Amino acid sequence: MKISVIGAGAIGGNLARLLSEAAHDVLIVDARGPEIAATRVLPSGARAVDPEAAIDDRDVIILSIPFAKQPELADLLTKAAAETVIVDTSNYYPFMNGSVEAVDNGQVESVWSEEQLGRPIVKAWNAALAATQQTRGRPAGAADRIAIPVAADSDVARRTVMQLVDDTGFDPFDAGVLAESWRQQPGTPAYCTELNFVELGQALAAAEKGKAPITRDRLIEHFGSLTEVPSLDETVAINRAAHH
Repeated sequence: MKISVIGAGAIGGNLARLLSEAAHDVLIVDARGPEIAATRVLPSGARAVDPEAAIDDRDVIILSIPFAKQPELADLLTKAAAETVIVDTSNYYPFMNGSVEAVDNGQVESVWSEEQLGRPIVKAWNAALAATQQTRGRPAGAADRIAIPVAADSDVARRTVMQLVDDTGFDPFDAGVLAESWRQQPGTPAYCTELNFVELGQALAAAEKGKAPITRDRLIEHFGSLTEVPSLDETVAINRAAHH
C-alpha cells in the first residue's frame, strides 16, 4: 500500500519503519523538516517528505501527532482523495496539551477528532505504549503476540488498518464502531496493558466509561510521583494493577 505517516515521534517513526520493512511504500512527515526525519527512516526504506507531498495519491494516511494539534491538519486533509483511509494514533491527556471541553464532558476522543479533521477516521495503535510497539512485535501465530484494537465506522477501512496492524507485529482486534472506541482510551483496562487477543476482548468489554478519566489521571499522578523511570514491564504492571 501507499502509506503516509504524519508525525515522526516515537510511534510515528516506528510505524514508518515497520510498515516500510513490511514492503509498503511509506512516506513520513516530520514537523522539523524532511532532513531531520530522513535520519530515522531512510535505513528502513521510508522517504521523508513535506506535508503536501504526503497527501497526494495515498491509500492510507496515519496521523501520529498530539491529540490537541489535530485540527491543524484539517485543511491539509481536504486535499486527500475521498477513499484515502485516515488513521489516528493519538490520546487525550489534558496536562500535556490543555483541556478539550467536549472530551472532558464525555465526547469520545475519536469522535471529536473526526469532527475536527472533517474526515472519517480509524482509531488504531493508540492503546499500546511506544516501547511496546518498538520492541514487542511478533510474527503472526506467535504464542506471545500482543493484540491491538482497531475501531472505525467503515468496515472496509477497519479491515484495511487491521491488516497493517498485523504487518507491524500485533494481532488486530476488531473493536467495532468509532463511538465504542472510548473502550481503548487512556484509563481503560485495554489501554497499554499488553494483552493477547482473548484478554483484549475481555478488557474492552469490561471498560467503564465514567471511570476511565479518573483512572487515567490517577495513573499520571502515580507515575509523576516515582523517583525513577519505570521499565516497560513495570509500567505495564502498574497499568494492569489499576483495574484490579
